[in-house]
Amino acid sequence: MALPKEPRQKMINIMYLVLTAILAINVSNEVIIAFQTVDQSLKNSTTSLDAANTKMLTQLKAELNGPTADQAKIWQPKADSVKLLAGQLNTYIEDLKHQVKEGAGLEIKDGQERYSLDNLNASTNLFENQGKGKEFEAKLYAFKAQILGLDPRIKAEFENTLPMDIAPPITTDGDGKPKDFTRAYFHMTPAIAALTMLSKFQNNIANSENKVVAFCQREIGEVAVHMDKTAVLVNASANYVMPGDKLTIQAGVGAYSSQAAPVVTMRGQNVPVVDGVAKLDVTAGGSGQQTVDVTVVYTDEHNNKVTSPQKVQYTVGTPGGSAVMLDKMNVFYIGVDNPVTIGSPTGWDKTQVSINGASITGNGSNRIVRVSKVGPTNINVIANGKTTSFPFRVKRIPDPVFKVASGKPRMPSVEFKNQQYCRAELENFDFDLKYAVTGATVYFSGANFPTVQQSQISGNNLAGLDALIKRCGPGSVVTFDNIKVTGPDGQRVIDGKSFALY
Repeated sequence: MALPKEPRQKMINIMYLVLTAILAINVSNEVIIAFQTVDQSLKNSTTSLDAANTKMLTQLKAELNGPTADQAKIWQPKADSVKLLAGQLNTYIEDLKHQVKEGAGLEIKDGQERYSLDNLNASTNLFENQGKGKEFEAKLYAFKAQILGLDPRIKAEFENTLPMDIAPPITTDGDGKPKDFTRAYFHMTPAIAALTMLSKFQNNIANSENKVVAFCQREIGEVAVHMDKTAVLVNASANYVMPGDKLTIQAGVGAYSSQAAPVVTMRGQNVPVVDGVAKLDVTAGGSGQQTVDVTVVYTDEHNNKVTSPQKVQYTVGTPGGSAVMLDKMNVFYIGVDNPVTIGSPTGWDKTQVSINGASITGNGSNRIVRVSKVGPTNINVIANGKTTSFPFRVKRIPDPVFKVASGKPRMPSVEFKNQQYCRAELENFDFDLKYAVTGATVYFSGANFPTVQQSQISGNNLAGLDALIKRCGPGSVVTFDNIKVTGPDGQRVIDGKSFALY
């Protein structure tokens, strides 16, 4: 596999080759966790590229009404074509990912996908036995050909530099020939490794889209650009590094003019600006996702000072193979069991685990965390005498939503009058938790109620309101206030709710 010139793509390819080599020795839990970390890093990188691509496409569309509209009418449709081609291929890859997961026993429980991460048959069956490997390879080459065929200038610029790394690595038996695409990438490959490779190609696609759309923007020519928040450009030289590695963060103003006079602050310190760009070299430390705050202050074309805060995120890998993964989400919640999976490179007889200001129970990889107060906390893993800390956030369980019947704020009066109970439900929350209504003040107003009538309930039963409910009709309004509920984290008062009947 020829290494590309771009540092980020080179790093991604090297990581994949190293992890593939490790797999030849043993598909251990630590290797699986490593693949998950790389896969998430690739997804984060692709998301950042997609956001940048969307901004550029929006700017290109705006230039159709600018001073260089004639040029924009030529290049903006080409940029849209690139987005369309990239979107179609990305959708195809997402379908392949789903098929790999299904082949590995995909189940969806409590909104979470679960499948056998180390399944060696799913990718082989899909890409070899079902022929999806050759089909996928053909689509990748077709995508590259279609991009280069959009315009002779695009072909001249990217024929040898388009960041689409499709060719498989050279064989190791000395004949100097490349391996078969399908066997090289998907033969007897664990499901998580196949998914990581598919994420790698999605990253290639987003990167290719970014390069070509930026080229189209440059071809339109220098225009009078309104410099706003989207004009601030911030990026890092890598999205995944190991402790001690160097990465460079760059920040500046798009459509740069010396009159903009940007002032750039990173990590609270001023960074010199050269030709509109500030660069800061950072030595990676800690582990997991890291954030660098960047602030760019510049003067726009109306001589106004504009301040644009930005965040640069990157992931720091863990030396020695220690890892901590939340099984539910990236925070701990008060009052519930928070399951986590912990990886150790040395065996559990030589590994110690602790948590700050909370409790962690269990043995081996599977642990339960219980927290009691909001704020940051750290899980500390000590392996080979080295301590690695993993920071997490602690949150309060969100308030449940009070409901009667469908819970809609407008409902037929006959529907409301037929209800005997009320309830409080958690919406869009990954834990399967229940809250019980223990009391509320109820007001009846509107039609059939010349004066507001007040009553109380002491549980979820509405039987005590029967006489007032029978008087309700179209135009009546029933309001529940001071609603008390109890759940796994104790009692609380939640937002009131009004029901307008028709």
